[in-house]
Amino acid sequence: MKSSKNKIEEFIRVDHAGERGAVKIYEGQLLALNTFVKDENLKKVIEEMKVHEKEHCEFFETEIKKRKIKPTLFLPLWDLLGVGLGFGSTLLGKKAAMLCTASVEEVIDEHYQNQINQLGSDEKNLKKKIIKFREDELHHKDIAYEKGASKKGIYSIMDKIIKTGSKIAINISEKV
Repeated sequence: MKSSKNKIEEFIRVDHAGERGAVKIYEGQLLALNTFVKDENLKKVIEEMKVHEKEHCEFFETEIKKRKIKPTLFLPLWDLLGVGLGFGSTLLGKKAAMLCTASVEEVIDEHYQNQINQLGSDEKNLKKKIIKFREDELHHKDIAYEKGASKKGIYSIMDKIIKTGSKIAINISEKV
Protein backbone atom coordinates (compact mmCIF):
# COMPACT_ATOMS: atom_id res chain seq x y z
CA MET A 1 0.00 0.00 0.00
CA LYS A 2 1.36 3.40 -1.01
CA SER A 3 0.69 6.60 0.92
CA SER A 4 -0.30 9.69 -1.07
CA LYS A 5 2.10 12.66 -0.98
CA ASN A 6 -0.67 15.12 0.02
CA LYS A 7 -1.80 12.86 2.86
CA ILE A 8 1.80 12.57 4.16
CA GLU A 9 2.24 16.35 4.01
CA GLU A 10 -0.97 16.79 6.01
CA PHE A 11 0.18 14.19 8.58
CA ILE A 12 3.55 15.86 9.08
CA ARG A 13 2.12 19.40 9.16
CA VAL A 14 -0.53 18.55 11.74
CA ASP A 15 1.77 16.34 13.85
CA HIS A 16 4.38 19.09 13.94
CA ALA A 17 1.74 21.59 15.08
CA GLY A 18 0.36 19.14 17.65
CA GLU A 19 3.69 18.22 19.18
CA ARG A 20 4.70 21.86 19.30
CA GLY A 21 1.33 22.60 20.92
CA ALA A 22 2.02 19.94 23.55
CA VAL A 23 5.39 21.54 24.34
CA LYS A 24 3.62 24.92 24.69
CA ILE A 25 0.95 23.46 27.01
CA TYR A 26 3.68 22.08 29.26
CA GLU A 27 5.55 25.41 29.09
CA GLY A 28 2.36 27.13 30.26
CA GLN A 29 1.93 24.63 33.06
CA LEU A 30 5.54 25.09 34.16
CA LEU A 31 5.11 28.87 34.03
CA ALA A 32 2.19 28.58 36.46
CA LEU A 33 4.15 26.13 38.63
CA ASN A 34 7.16 28.46 38.74
CA THR A 35 5.14 31.56 39.61
CA PHE A 36 1.83 30.92 41.39
CA VAL A 37 1.38 27.23 42.12
CA LYS A 38 4.05 25.53 44.16
CA ASP A 39 3.99 21.79 43.57
CA GLU A 40 7.46 20.33 43.03
CA ASN A 41 6.16 16.80 42.38
CA LEU A 42 3.79 17.97 39.65
CA LYS A 43 6.54 20.15 38.19
CA LYS A 44 8.85 17.10 37.95
CA VAL A 45 6.15 15.01 36.23
CA ILE A 46 5.42 17.75 33.68
CA GLU A 47 9.11 18.37 32.99
CA GLU A 48 9.56 14.64 32.23
CA MET A 49 6.59 14.55 29.84
CA LYS A 50 7.82 17.75 28.15
CA VAL A 51 11.09 15.99 27.26
CA HIS A 52 9.14 13.45 25.15
CA GLU A 53 7.09 16.16 23.47
CA LYS A 54 10.24 18.08 22.55
CA GLU A 55 11.72 14.91 21.02
CA HIS A 56 8.51 14.38 19.00
CA CYS A 57 8.45 18.03 17.91
CA GLU A 58 12.09 17.95 16.81
CA PHE A 59 11.42 14.87 14.67
CA PHE A 60 8.53 16.58 12.85
CA GLU A 61 10.50 19.85 12.60
CA THR A 62 13.21 17.88 10.75
CA GLU A 63 10.63 16.18 8.50
CA ILE A 64 9.05 19.55 7.61
CA LYS A 65 12.43 20.90 6.53
CA LYS A 66 13.60 17.71 4.79
CA ARG A 67 10.38 17.31 2.79
CA LYS A 68 9.90 21.06 2.22
CA ILE A 69 6.43 21.11 3.79
CA LYS A 70 4.94 24.42 4.88
CA PRO A 71 4.06 24.41 8.59
CA THR A 72 0.54 25.45 9.50
CA LEU A 73 -0.05 29.20 9.28
CA PHE A 74 -1.69 28.94 12.69
CA LEU A 75 1.51 28.09 14.65
CA PRO A 76 1.66 31.49 16.41
CA LEU A 77 -1.98 31.17 17.49
CA TRP A 78 -1.53 27.53 18.60
CA ASP A 79 1.56 28.59 20.60
CA LEU A 80 -0.43 31.26 22.40
CA LEU A 81 -3.43 29.02 23.03
CA GLY A 82 -1.19 26.16 24.19
CA VAL A 83 0.62 28.30 26.76
CA GLY A 84 -2.72 29.77 27.87
CA LEU A 85 -4.34 26.34 28.22
CA GLY A 86 -1.40 24.98 30.19
CA PHE A 87 -1.18 28.03 32.43
CA GLY A 88 -4.92 28.27 33.01
CA SER A 89 -5.45 24.57 33.69
CA THR A 90 -2.63 24.57 36.25
CA LEU A 91 -4.03 27.62 38.04
CA LEU A 92 -7.23 25.58 38.48
CA GLY A 93 -5.26 22.92 40.35
CA LYS A 94 -3.50 19.61 39.93
CA LYS A 95 -6.65 17.72 38.84
CA ALA A 96 -7.31 20.24 36.07
CA ALA A 97 -3.66 20.29 34.95
CA MET A 98 -3.60 16.50 34.71
CA LEU A 99 -7.00 16.42 33.00
CA CYS A 100 -5.59 18.79 30.38
CA THR A 101 -2.90 16.22 29.61
CA ALA A 102 -5.34 13.27 29.66
CA SER A 103 -7.87 14.99 27.39
CA VAL A 104 -5.30 16.03 24.81
CA GLU A 105 -3.62 12.61 24.85
CA GLU A 106 -6.96 10.82 24.31
CA VAL A 107 -7.52 12.86 21.15
CA ILE A 108 -3.93 12.28 20.01
CA ASP A 109 -4.21 8.53 20.61
CA GLU A 110 -7.10 8.31 18.15
CA HIS A 111 -5.43 10.77 15.74
CA TYR A 112 -2.15 8.84 15.63
CA GLN A 113 -3.94 5.50 15.32
CA ASN A 114 -5.81 6.80 12.25
CA GLN A 115 -2.51 7.87 10.70
CA ILE A 116 -0.85 4.53 11.50
CA ASN A 117 -3.74 2.75 9.79
CA GLN A 118 -3.32 4.88 6.64
CA LEU A 119 0.45 4.84 6.29
CA GLY A 120 1.79 2.52 3.62
CA SER A 121 4.96 0.49 3.30
CA ASP A 122 6.62 3.43 1.52
CA GLU A 123 6.65 5.36 4.82
CA LYS A 124 8.07 2.72 7.20
CA ASN A 125 10.23 5.16 9.20
CA LEU A 126 7.44 7.71 9.63
CA LYS A 127 5.03 4.95 10.66
CA LYS A 128 7.54 3.54 13.17
CA LYS A 129 8.03 7.00 14.73
CA ILE A 130 4.30 7.68 14.98
CA ILE A 131 3.77 4.26 16.63
CA LYS A 132 6.48 5.11 19.18
CA PHE A 133 5.12 8.61 19.76
CA ARG A 134 1.60 7.22 20.24
CA GLU A 135 2.97 4.88 22.93
CA ASP A 136 4.62 7.87 24.66
CA GLU A 137 1.32 9.78 24.54
CA LEU A 138 -0.59 6.83 26.01
CA HIS A 139 1.99 6.69 28.80
CA HIS A 140 1.42 10.41 29.47
CA LYS A 141 -2.33 9.78 29.64
CA ASP A 142 -1.79 6.98 32.18
CA ILE A 143 0.47 9.23 34.27
CA ALA A 144 -2.17 11.99 34.17
CA TYR A 145 -4.83 9.65 35.59
CA GLU A 146 -2.40 8.29 38.20
CA LYS A 147 -1.69 11.88 39.28
CA GLY A 148 -5.35 12.82 39.73
CA ALA A 149 -6.98 13.64 36.38
CA SER A 150 -10.73 13.35 36.74
CA LYS A 151 -13.78 13.78 34.52
CA LYS A 152 -16.21 14.01 37.41
CA GLY A 153 -18.48 17.03 37.81
CA ILE A 154 -17.25 20.26 36.27
CA TYR A 155 -14.18 18.46 34.93
CA SER A 156 -16.37 16.67 32.37
CA ILE A 157 -17.10 20.07 30.79
CA MET A 158 -13.41 20.96 30.76
CA ASP A 159 -12.65 17.59 29.10
CA LYS A 160 -15.17 18.27 26.32
CA ILE A 161 -13.86 21.80 25.72
CA ILE A 162 -10.23 20.66 25.51
CA LYS A 163 -11.09 17.73 23.23
CA THR A 164 -13.22 19.89 20.94
CA GLY A 165 -10.50 22.54 20.74
CA SER A 166 -7.87 19.88 19.99
CA LYS A 167 -9.97 18.36 17.20
CA ILE A 168 -10.60 21.78 15.65
CA ALA A 169 -6.87 22.57 15.76
CA ILE A 170 -6.12 19.21 14.09
CA ASN A 171 -8.64 19.82 11.29
CA ILE A 172 -7.32 23.32 10.61
CA SER A 173 -3.63 22.39 10.83
CA GLU A 174 -3.99 19.53 8.34
CA LYS A 175 -5.20 21.92 5.64
CA VAL A 176 -3.70 25.37 6.34
